[in-house]
Amino acid sequence: MSKIHYKSAEEIELIRESSLLVAKTHGEIAKVIRAGIQTIELDKLAETFIRDNGGIPAFLNYGGFPYSLCISLNNQVVHGFPGKHVLTDGDLVSVDCGAILNNYYGDSAFTFAIGEVSDEVKKLMRVTRECLDLGIEKAVVGNRIGDIGYAVQEHAEKHGFGVVKELVGHGVGLKLHEKPEVPNYGKRGSGIKLEEGMVIAIEPMINAGRAGVKFWDDGWTVSTVDGKASAHYEHTVAVKKGKADILSSFKYVDEVLKEKIN
Repeated sequence: MSKIHYKSAEEIELIRESSLLVAKTHGEIAKVIRAGIQTIELDKLAETFIRDNGGIPAFLNYGGFPYSLCISLNNQVVHGFPGKHVLTDGDLVSVDCGAILNNYYGDSAFTFAIGEVSDEVKKLMRVTRECLDLGIEKAVVGNRIGDIGYAVQEHAEKHGFGVVKELVGHGVGLKLHEKPEVPNYGKRGSGIKLEEGMVIAIEPMINAGRAGVKFWDDGWTVSTVDGKASAHYEHTVAVKKGKADILSSFKYVDEVLKEKIN
């Protein structure tokens, strides 16, 4: 059984650099994502941007995954393939991106609305992002893994949404997926104790309807069992005393989306 890799302060700064490259990549995607674009174009843009900035797309060829981005549409939860699909108004698009820079990994996901989406979908996006924030608040020294999962689950279920159980967050930094697993459900005070030097990817995957998912024959794509929408937000986070240190960022995405509205 693999051990948890505790990171030094220097390593955490290198993971921050990788995570900020991912954050800036999401910002570039935000500039061009719209109705009428093929999802494969977003994938090509991300690969080019990561490489132009000295990085390597972390997902490309990871376990045989053939793309730089996971792009999951509407009722797809995670690990969707970019392709010739043309985005249309009303689509919900979750984009998961990872990058390697100086041999360290960053990982982050953001969910975009294309044009006007339903009020239910807007609520799903808002609540899922709130779930991420609430989970991060618990990623402090002395708490336990279950405290993160409980915070996410309690908030999602309070709003009538389903919490995906089959897929979880994870340690990250030296590899894309490390110990420990970080579920989006759990009991307060349960699981391993959070300690300084842990770097984890917290990533609520929340369904508008039932919690259940189905796995596609392509070996990657996961969708909701009831066909309802799913949202996914993720940050790479360093566990600290008092307050977690968020190494990735939604700043670049939020700035672009704000400009688009104005």
